Amino acid sequence: MFLPEMHDYDEIKSQFKLEIPEFYNFGFDVIEKMAKEHDKTAFIAVDNKGDNIRHYAFSDLDLASNQFANALLTTGAKKGDFAFVMLPRIPEWYFTMIGCCKSGVVSMPGTAMLSAKDIEYRINRSKAKLIIVTSENAIKVDEVRHLCPTLKTFIVIGEPREGWQCYSEITSQASDTLDKTQLKPTRSSDLMIMYFTSGTTAMPKMVPRDHSYALAHSITGRYWMDLKEDDIHWTLSDTGWAKAAWGMLFSPWQMGVTVILFNGEGFDADLHLKLIDKLGVTTFCAPPTIYRVFAQMDLSQYNLTSIRHAIGAGEPLNPEVIKVWHEATGSDIYDGYGQTESINIVANYPAIPVKPGSMGKPVPGVDVHIVDDEGNLSDIDTVGHIAIRITEPLPPGMFAGYWQDDEATALSFRNGWYLTGDTGTIDEDGYIWFVGRSDDVISSSGYRISPFEVESYLLEHPAVHESAAVGKPDEIRGEIVKAFIVLAPNFVPSEALTKELQNFMKKITAPYKYPREIEYRESLPKTVSGKIRRVELREEGIS
Repeated sequence: MFLPEMHDYDEIKSQFKLEIPEFYNFGFDVIEKMAKEHDKTAFIAVDNKGDNIRHYAFSDLDLASNQFANALLTTGAKKGDFAFVMLPRIPEWYFTMIGCCKSGVVSMPGTAMLSAKDIEYRINRSKAKLIIVTSENAIKVDEVRHLCPTLKTFIVIGEPREGWQCYSEITSQASDTLDKTQLKPTRSSDLMIMYFTSGTTAMPKMVPRDHSYALAHSITGRYWMDLKEDDIHWTLSDTGWAKAAWGMLFSPWQMGVTVILFNGEGFDADLHLKLIDKLGVTTFCAPPTIYRVFAQMDLSQYNLTSIRHAIGAGEPLNPEVIKVWHEATGSDIYDGYGQTESINIVANYPAIPVKPGSMGKPVPGVDVHIVDDEGNLSDIDTVGHIAIRITEPLPPGMFAGYWQDDEATALSFRNGWYLTGDTGTIDEDGYIWFVGRSDDVISSSGYRISPFEVESYLLEHPAVHESAAVGKPDEIRGEIVKAFIVLAPNFVPSEALTKELQNFMKKITAPYKYPREIEYRESLPKTVSGKIRRVELREEGIS
C-alpha cells in the first residue's frame, strides 16, 4: 500500500484522503500479492527462550492460510460465520486469522488467559459456530461446551482431543491452492473481525470491524509507526487484543515489513532486550509499563542501537523514562492513541516536534477534536471529550457502532461526533493532551479492565455481599485493580480471606482482572438511585 511519507504535517493533513475500494480482502490484496510480487520474510517466530528462531516468507503465510481456508470450507463454514480464535503467539495464529479473512469467516480473537466462563459469554453473545484453540485451552472449552448450543466446529492445535478436529490433520489434507470462484467476493464493508471491549455498566461489548479496517491501518503503519519496507518490527501485545491487529498484523504488512512473533510467557525484560539485538529489531512498540521497567535497568549492558523508531500507547510516559530510553537507543518514544473502535487517530510523528506528555496531533484522514457535551469545539486548554467527527463515508478505520447494542452506540455517537470515552485538552499548537477516562474503565499494564466484570465475578463468591472496583494509580502498571467489598453475614475481614478472594478471581476469570488490593467496608457510597459512586471510592482509594 503506497502512502506518501510525512515531511510536512500540515500539507499531508490537508491533502490526504484514503480511497476505499468497493471490494477488498487483506488476505488476497496484501498477503497473496506480496507472496507473488515481492516474496520476503513476513514474520520471524521465536520460542519462549529465544533459542528456536524460524523465518516464514509471505509465500509460506499465503499457502498455509489457503490450507486453513480450505479446511474451514470443508467443515461447512460459510461467509459471515463467527469463529472464536484463542491462540498464543504461534504461527498458527497468523494462518488462522488470514485463512478466516480469505474465506469470509469472521474471526473473534481472544486472549489465552480467558476463563471458561469468559469463553461461554463470548460464544453465546456472538452465537459463534466455530472455535479454534490450543490443546491447553480446549479443556476450558469442554467445561462449557454443553452451555454453548451454537458451537458446531471444534478445532484444536496441539495434542489430539476427543470431540475435536486436529488442526494439523485437517490442514495437511487441504490444498494450499484456494479456488476463489467458490468464494463470494469480499466487499470492503463486509464483516471481517469481531472484538470484545470492556465497558463499565455491562459485560464486554462487541466491536465489529469490516475489511476496510485492515486497509485503514496503512495510516497507522505509515505515519505513527513510521514503517519502511526494510524494517523489522516488534510489537509487544497479546493476540487477543486489537493492538495485535495494529502492530502484528495489518499495519506492518500493509507496509511490507517483517514482524517478530515472540511466544514468551510472562515478561522477561532481560530476554526482550537481548532479542532486540539478536533479531535486529529496527522499530519497536511496547506499552508504557514495559518502558518503565526498562528505565529501571542498566540499559548500557545491552546493544539497542538497531532501533531507529520506538512507539508507545495506552498512557503518557514521563520525560525521565523517555530520556533513559533515548540515551540507550538514540531514538525517542513516540506516543500514539486509538481504540478498538478505530485505528491510530492521534500520534507524535518524526516530522513534527515532540511535546513530552502530549499524545501528538490527529492522523491524516481523521478529524479529531476536543468537544463539550453538546458537541461544540472546546476552548484551548479546556478539558472536553476526545472525539472523532462523523462523516459520510465514515473516517478510515472507524467502526459504525456496537454489535446489536443500540443503547451503547447511542451513548458514543452524539451530536455529529464519536465520543471515545476519554477526555483531553488541545493546546494553541494543535497538540492533544490526555486527561483521563470519562468512564470507570481501569487501565492496568496495557489491559483495559471493566469494573463491572470484576464486581460481577466477586459477587459469585459466598463471602461477598456487595463489591465495587476502581483503578488505583501504580508507578509501574499505571493502575491496579482495587476492590471495595461489603461482606456477607458470618464473614469477617482477614488476610486469609483476601488471598482466597484473589485466588478465586484468578480461577473464574482472566487473571489480569483480579484485585491486587481489597478493602473491606461496612457500606458503599451510592447515588439516590442506588448506583455505586465509583468516583468517590477512587478518590478514597488513592491513599
